Amino acid sequence: MSEKIGLVVCGNSGVDYMKLDYPVKMIRSTLNLGGKEYEDYVDIQAKEFYDVIVNNPDIDVSTSQTSTGKIASVYEELKEEGYTDVIVVVISAKLSGTYQGAILAKDLVHGLNVYVIDSRSVSYGEAYLIIEAIKMIKSGHKTREIIDRLEKIRDNIYIYVLVDTLKYLVKNGRLSSTSGFLGTLLKIKPLLHIQKDGSLVPFEKIRTTSKAQARLLEIIQHDIEGKNVLMFIVYTNNEDKAEEIKAQISALRPEMQIELVPLTPVVGAHAGPGTIGVGYIVI
Repeated sequence: MSEKIGLVVCGNSGVDYMKLDYPVKMIRSTLNLGGKEYEDYVDIQAKEFYDVIVNNPDIDVSTSQTSTGKIASVYEELKEEGYTDVIVVVISAKLSGTYQGAILAKDLVHGLNVYVIDSRSVSYGEAYLIIEAIKMIKSGHKTREIIDRLEKIRDNIYIYVLVDTLKYLVKNGRLSSTSGFLGTLLKIKPLLHIQKDGSLVPFEKIRTTSKAQARLLEIIQHDIEGKNVLMFIVYTNNEDKAEEIKAQISALRPEMQIELVPLTPVVGAHAGPGTIGVGYIVI
């Protein structure tokens, strides 16, 4: 029997803000903002969300992942649409319970081959895996070949994150090994990075935003030297800053493709306004 491959991705990837030329099912988390619930992207999008939290810095903000039952119903839809195999790409298991939910949901649906991939990433790092999967499906690759390729790409995704304040990450418990950081919490602009296992950890402590940005560019420049890479810059309420960094990188490597992408509210709830992420994929 020939394969018909379906794709599922979680909203943390930000693919809602992109145009994909293949039907991809979404599993979206819930944003709890000021006592109200919003489905990510459907009820509230990036710009509106950052405006709210910048204007109300003390507003109560948290998130909750998609229920296992809801994920299972997405799988059921694909089964009914005649798909035989489904590849699911989700945010790093170290940053959310979505991976666990996607695995548990497999047992609730019979007669469908479901493969869940922990992207060990977030935002464009995750979205790129789906973009690549679409290309491979369209050129006739089999499920197994696609999974192998996505796992190889996953090991070549690098992301650095510059946050304006650690307040949100600490409050929501998304930062690994914060000890020693908290004492100087208000005085530094920490540069973080996502490790190979998908956890977000401190990389360097830097005193000012301008120094942190300069240091980030220095690191990126050193990292990508002599490599063929695709770059991406993820912004919150600071698209102008993303454009500025893009221009600086383009001046060094004019031939390089650089994607600019907004950070969706559910991820922004943990990163906070003023956050910028710069990443690259070795291709």
